[in-house]
Amino acid sequence: MTYRFRGYVAALLAAAALACTHPAAAADKITIIVFPGLQNLPLLAAQANGYFAKRGVEVEVKPTPNSQELRDGLAQGRYQIAHSAVDNAVAMAEMAKVDVVVLMGGDNGFNNLYVTPQIKSYADLRGKTVAVDAVDTAYAFQLYAMLKKHGVRQGQYSVNPVGGTPLRLKTMREDPAHGAAAMMNPPFSIVAEQQGIKRMASAVATLGAYQGSAAFALRAWAPAHRDAIERYIRAYVDGLRWVLDPANKDKSVALLGESLKVSPDIAGAAYAIAADPKSGFAKDARLDMQGFRNVLKLRAEMHGDWGGKPPSPAKYLDLSYYRQALKTM
Repeated sequence: MTYRFRGYVAALLAAAALACTHPAAAADKITIIVFPGLQNLPLLAAQANGYFAKRGVEVEVKPTPNSQELRDGLAQGRYQIAHSAVDNAVAMAEMAKVDVVVLMGGDNGFNNLYVTPQIKSYADLRGKTVAVDAVDTAYAFQLYAMLKKHGVRQGQYSVNPVGGTPLRLKTMREDPAHGAAAMMNPPFSIVAEQQGIKRMASAVATLGAYQGSAAFALRAWAPAHRDAIERYIRAYVDGLRWVLDPANKDKSVALLGESLKVSPDIAGAAYAIAADPKSGFAKDARLDMQGFRNVLKLRAEMHGDWGGKPPSPAKYLDLSYYRQALKTM
């Protein structure tokens, strides 16, 4: 054995010994808070296919019963990233004075207004009670605006804050006196129709472009975890691309059905909505800037924030994480 070769072997042995004494760093752990629903399919796919692990991120997904828990838990550090209506991020910043930053988009919310069978027109909702998640955010504002557009003003109906979409569906089905109408998205909206609850109108068709689900985090937490966030975004987009690949349709439907405990036909109908190239998931989870402007406009009109003059979306955005993540994909 030559001196040079002996040195090479010694170097390899030394490297192996160092690896044994210094194992690979553990994956970054990020706890995600979400509402149950179709919007989580990219997350589910990224987990099921091991994309988070491949990117060096350990992800735990927690369901939330309502917006208040989502906001409080993010503010208090129980969760690091929320995937929810982007208006929840705005509400945290403006109402709770918790500085958050929106990292990427997701979808338009897939929302439709649903009413119980006895409701024949918007006018029939005067004097009735509508069910919402929370009275002062997101899809509740969509509901108020849709009613206002059809001549039913705030104050002419009561508002019952029961929580997320599954709870709104339960209220409409079991206690319609306290939930004659609600905003719903798939797959719960599909279940609602099967149970005789009527679709009145699409939110986007009625009100225009809308940024629904988006990912956001505390602005103070994000900079110190930039690398982990970028790897998380890459894995999420991996999952989204997998979902939207027609070759994976059957697996995506099965994954959605198993996760939400719905039948294959309901999961399939929900998947068709998500995969629609015009109105489904945004390509690579891009944020819809016009949709976000409309979110802020709606909050200004329905809640009176900013004296009726909404700020620029830039106040709440830092898309540098997203842009850098996609550069290396």
